[in-house]
Amino acid sequence: MKKPLLALLLFCSLTLLFARERIFLWEDVPSMEVNVRDTILYPSVVRRQDGKKTAAVVICPGGSYHHLGMPHEGFASQEWFNSVGVSAFVLRYRVAYNHHHHPAMLEDIQMAIAYIREHADEYNIDPEKIGAIGYSAGGHLVTMAGAFGTKSELEKLGVYTAVSVRPDFVMPIYPVVSMQDDIAHRRSRKSLLHQDQSQERKDRFSMELQIPDDMPPTFLLACEDDSVVLFENSLRLDAALTAKNIPHLFVHYQQGDHGFGMKKNSAIMKAQHWNDEKLLPWLKKIGMIE
Repeated sequence: MKKPLLALLLFCSLTLLFARERIFLWEDVPSMEVNVRDTILYPSVVRRQDGKKTAAVVICPGGSYHHLGMPHEGFASQEWFNSVGVSAFVLRYRVAYNHHHHPAMLEDIQMAIAYIREHADEYNIDPEKIGAIGYSAGGHLVTMAGAFGTKSELEKLGVYTAVSVRPDFVMPIYPVVSMQDDIAHRRSRKSLLHQDQSQERKDRFSMELQIPDDMPPTFLLACEDDSVVLFENSLRLDAALTAKNIPHLFVHYQQGDHGFGMKKNSAIMKAQHWNDEKLLPWLKKIGMIE
């Protein structure tokens, strides 16, 4: 009975996935023809009755830069952001499972941010209130988007845009941060950097070494008992943000482990409700939502 049931659940999940509206970000870019189906943006737009513009977020699920946890980190997060009046776009960015490595992931998130800004009027979104949340390796990706946001990767692909590709705020959740040997999440490092893992590249993509003076406001969350990505990653990112006087909030719990996303039945969500109790007040404090 178990195998037929699992097959049915998988079929239902895939049916729901393909039933969602999909935006193929690279569809009209000639240099990216072979990658069109690998990068998808799933929008869920909130339209206020009073006509006011909303904030928006790009959601980057984790998965070691190898695969993506779309349900619990992607679509569950989208549902929560919509519930607090924020338009949300889940990004299925390119990963190593499909033979993609840097700069593919950074290209994808920059293209997503550019797309949302270019269509802000259509979606009734404030173009100066577009953020990014990422989990695990996705947390590394949104931190990169903030830190490297003044340099567009898109121009190398023949894409020129008048809008910024930098997020206005970032939310790395139990993030991969460092590529250094002592604390790196090695699978994420291998998936991102592939064969060139020189010390220069490790330094370049260790985000604790790359925080600029104009880093966007940052919400950082991690658990001390994280069994997948060492908690030290978040400690070093917090220290780097503090050293640069970047407005940020570091929320950490003793227990909670890793990979819970915004899944309602996870232990930490039942105990802490970190999105309602910590993230929501922070979004209000920085003026992203009323």
